[in-house]
Amino acid sequence: MALSHNEALNVALVLTEALPYIQRFKGATVVVKYGGNAMTDPELEHSFARDIVLMKTVGLNPIVVHGGGPQIGDMLKRVGKESEFIDGMRVTDSETMDIVEMVLGGSVNKSIVNLINQNGGRAIGLTGKDANLIRARRMTLSKKDAAGEDISVDIGQVGEVAGIKTDVLELMFKSDFIPVIAPVGVGDDGASYNINADLVAGKVAEALKAEKLILLTNIPGVMDKNKKVLTGLTTKDVDALIADGTIYGGMLPKIACALDAVRNGVQTAHIIDGRVPHACLLEVFTDDGMGTLISNRLPKKA
Repeated sequence: MALSHNEALNVALVLTEALPYIQRFKGATVVVKYGGNAMTDPELEHSFARDIVLMKTVGLNPIVVHGGGPQIGDMLKRVGKESEFIDGMRVTDSETMDIVEMVLGGSVNKSIVNLINQNGGRAIGLTGKDANLIRARRMTLSKKDAAGEDISVDIGQVGEVAGIKTDVLELMFKSDFIPVIAPVGVGDDGASYNINADLVAGKVAEALKAEKLILLTNIPGVMDKNKKVLTGLTTKDVDALIADGTIYGGMLPKIACALDAVRNGVQTAHIIDGRVPHACLLEVFTDDGMGTLISNRLPKKA
């Protein structure tokens, strides 16, 4: 069906608006954390995959780091095991860790790889154990007891990132592949560790000095007290918003990840709504963008 004159003009305007961003970001690394609603809605899944393939096609180097908490919870239920959380962290004993590896490194990772490949990309799935990509250490969690004293809480094989080996990722860029990373790390003792996907995405972006870290969420972005989305924020702006209570609760860990990234070599971090079709393209390749952009400098694009 032929486009009308106005429809054709709109398409041309979109393409010409994207051109300077395509030119500017050619060869740049973009790390995208993928999860939430965008991972469970078939239309959004294909929208996301096409965004990643288009980025690669026009010369960017996208890396996908994915979560899979709901899928892990579903599998634990199927085997009759209760999920237990402490301060938002899944308690991960050895049996749970086996299921985490099976779900994240198996079904979820391969599903995303297949999705990208079906949309014309060349994706390869990895866990942090492949080529020692993600070196991990056991996370220690402190809580206060009834007397107000700090005590250590054992949450099992839950880790934090000790280091990222970038050579395998750089090799994939040169070979025109798109890495899809499951957030499972390996300790010095060879043990596997379950790591928060936001943390892994941030550390991968830092290690590669990425142009952008994009965190897909289930909200429009960082909002002020009137529910207006804030963008074009510096790290100082974000610190002030945390201090005055505008940013609080469940948003704090994601914001901390974004702040760490831009303070450690990543040019910009973006918190965007994964429920919007083609959210990544709208943020990277349009003047207005969407969601919240955080930088150590005043960005050229708000």
